Amino acid sequence: MSIFKRNKKASRGESNSVISVGTRDKVNYSFNHTMPEISLYKALRENIPIIDVGILKIRRLLGGFKVCCENKETELRLKSFLDEIKVGTSGYGIDEFIGNYLEQLLTYGSALGEIALKGREIGALYNAPLNAVSIKEESPLNLNFYLRSGFEEVKCQNPELILFTALNPEPGEVYGVSLLRGLPFVSEILMKIYKTVGVNWERIGNVRFAVSLKDDDSTFSQERAKAVADEWQKAMRSQEVRDFISMGEVSIQAIGADVKIPDSQVPVRQMLEQIVAKLGLPPFLLGLTWASTERMSSQQADILTSEIEAYRRHLTPIIIRIIKLWMMLEGRICNFEIVWNEITMQDEVDHANARRMNAIADEKIAELKRNGGEVYLTE
Repeated sequence: MSIFKRNKKASRGESNSVISVGTRDKVNYSFNHTMPEISLYKALRENIPIIDVGILKIRRLLGGFKVCCENKETELRLKSFLDEIKVGTSGYGIDEFIGNYLEQLLTYGSALGEIALKGREIGALYNAPLNAVSIKEESPLNLNFYLRSGFEEVKCQNPELILFTALNPEPGEVYGVSLLRGLPFVSEILMKIYKTVGVNWERIGNVRFAVSLKDDDSTFSQERAKAVADEWQKAMRSQEVRDFISMGEVSIQAIGADVKIPDSQVPVRQMLEQIVAKLGLPPFLLGLTWASTERMSSQQADILTSEIEAYRRHLTPIIIRIIKLWMMLEGRICNFEIVWNEITMQDEVDHANARRMNAIADEKIAELKRNGGEVYLTE
């Protein structure tokens, strides 16, 4: 038994029906020790836009890939399969599945998916919620997957169809570490600052007035005060410019006019710096116009490239497992290689310039050797 369950209404003779998904139902009980973290990290993405944008940027920067096979006919069939494979209820293509898989991996530290079979071929790929399965360590090198059904746990009988990845797990731990770990405290401070700024502007930005009436005649003070108040309300509620008519000596002051709203630019930037450092993205990719030199931007781009390559190394084994299962079901034996696209066009230019300089150097060395000259290699 796996995460995907067969439809009970289907007859036993039907072999072409796609295995139905059993993890779509919401699970309201705990997911070991990580369920509170799942809710927390989900709330972070919903409440802090820059965190959500950062993860989506990493997903887009991941780029695509192609599979090179020794047999060209197998390569064409495999490409058609990867481009047309159904993902979940409405998605198509291996890129959609890998993008969702990476997003789940970065947000929660672990990613879970499964291959759904259709007869003797792969029918679909599914990104499963983490709270649908309980993962237990059978031995230091083996994991068991248990499907949650009500308050019971049923061991999955086809673990080879389950795809699971943990991001930088701590020694002895099954689950990985979220990219957002360490940000709840910082985000809480940031949310307090934003909320306080909103409250201050609601109090001070929406100007309120104190109207004082001075009158020595105490006999008609109450009636005059009521008349002044009525005139003031009519003047303030009028949609057009209106004169305020009063009697006696009237003093009008804006409440809180002498109060200065605290400058939030410095503390907000300090909190955003922590978030940007955790995400590993250059500030300009997140819409932050911080001062940066050309050399610093180039170094940040290089660091980002290494980060994306590290994420690709986590995803490549998952792609290999899907391709190997497809070849096994198709009865094909062929060596293949996964080639990721260049991350940015700037990388293409840099690589082209490097190849050009190497070619010029090789040509100079060959010319010196033909002329009988000595060649000295220096660092």
